[in-house]
Parts: sequence; C-alpha cells; structure tokens
Amino acid sequence: MTNDNKPGTRKDTHYAKLRRAHRDQKAGGPAPQFRPKKPLPPGENAPDGQVRLYGIHTVRAALDNPRRKIRRMLATRNALERLAIADIGALPFAAEMVEPRDIDRLTGTDAVHQGVLVEALPLQPKALGALGDTPLVLVLDQVTDPHNVGAIMRSAVAFGAGALITTQRHSPHESGVLAKSASGALEHIDLIEVKNLADALGQLHDAGFQTIGLDSDGPSELEASFAAKKIALVLGAEGKGLRQKTRETVTALARLDMPGAIRSLNVSNAAAVSLYAAKRFLAASE
Repeated sequence: MTNDNKPGTRKDTHYAKLRRAHRDQKAGGPAPQFRPKKPLPPGENAPDGQVRLYGIHTVRAALDNPRRKIRRMLATRNALERLAIADIGALPFAAEMVEPRDIDRLTGTDAVHQGVLVEALPLQPKALGALGDTPLVLVLDQVTDPHNVGAIMRSAVAFGAGALITTQRHSPHESGVLAKSASGALEHIDLIEVKNLADALGQLHDAGFQTIGLDSDGPSELEASFAAKKIALVLGAEGKGLRQKTRETVTALARLDMPGAIRSLNVSNAAAVSLYAAKRFLAASE
C-alpha cells in the first residue's frame, strides 16, 4: 500500500501542479500561468586560493586527475548518478547532496553547472623547459576570452597537442567558465605560461619547432607551409590578431584556405582547423 500522506519531493509537487493546470485548461478553465524563476547573479567568490569548477564532464575529469586537489563538492542526486558516485560519503573530501538552486546561488543562474560543482586548488602552470617531447604545440598571443581559450584547449587535446602556451599577462586564469568551455580538457593538457612570447618562440626554434602564425592575409596556405617534424601553431587575439613582434618572430605566416565570402574564423574554430591540418601533416611525415 502507498502512504498518501507521505510528502512528495519538489519535483513531484512541480509535476502535480502542471497536471492540474493541464486538466483545468482542458475543462475550459484559464491557461496555466508560468512564472519564470528570478535569475540569480554569481554569489561570493571561492575560498582564497581555490577555483570553482562545474559541469559533468569538467568535474569527472577533475576527479580522475591525480594532480587535482579537490576541497569540496556540491552535487544533486541526478548528477551523482551521472558521475557514477554511489556513496558520496566515501569521497576523500567534503561533499554534500544539494538542490540545483543551492549551486545557482554560487555560480549564478547563467552558469550551466548540470548539478555539480567542486572547489579545488588550481593546477600550476608549467615552465617552457618542461615542454617534453611533443611534435605539436599551440601558442596563444594574448587571447583573453576564457570561452575561446577553453574551446581551444578542448581542440588541442582532441588532436593530440602536447601543450598550450600562453603569456602570463593578457591571458585568462583558470576559472569555472574556462574549465566548462574546455569540457574536461583542462585536466589533460600541460598549460605553459611565459613572460615574453618572442623569447619563448626563440626557444621553440632552438628546440626544432617550426612556428607558424595564423593570419588571414598570410602569404601562403597553411598546408603548403608545413616544413618540419615539430610544429607550433601561433594564434592571435580576437580582432587584433597577432602582434607585430610575434609576426616578425615566427618562422612563417600562413592563412587558412577559405574560398567563401567570409575570410576569417573565430579563433577557436581557426585553432581546430589548423590543428587538424598539422596533425595530418605530422602523421604523413612519420
């Protein structure tokens, strides 16, 4: 037997109201009045020295990364199921089962958190000397939009780039927005920060890299520019493109062949196309 006096969950109550409104409308009553939830701005910042990461793929990758030090998790029941976490109490850090609105109060309602958030220590960027033995890297010349950097990071991991090199200034720091845009890629690629990009490009040349700057007015097509067994693709900021010093320092300037009416792409899309072309060239060279 069921207990009719047992209180329902918030979800049950919500759907019960919708069913009643539907019956009333069929019977000739007034149409249901839907009141949108009042949007919430982001709440207080994360504890000092920590970042908030959210989203199913982002958090799953963080949980699987032994270098990631997580301090706290907030998750809904549904998110825990999607993350395959059967016992929240067994996690090696503070964790709490909450309602979506509880996470909204921290991230704001504009953030697509998918019911899970963690507070963690940021990953420490590496020095250029820790690049390792990789034939493909991506270099960003003051790309500041965290959405673009996150999307670029995702493409870099997808095409097997060994590192993402950015400048210490005029580049976004690790954040929930960047990590969500990267969809877990933040945990899978080395982030290298340099003080002076021109000096860093010189070090890449010394290490055997051909550095190719992407420019819509480049003198040759990208595919025809590849000429080494190690390639560093250099992309400039949205709108401004590559700085003059960067243009003078790279091995070559090249353009993507785009026969259509539009001759330039969003920097994250340009990164994906150029990574694909570079990966094909390197695979053929082997």
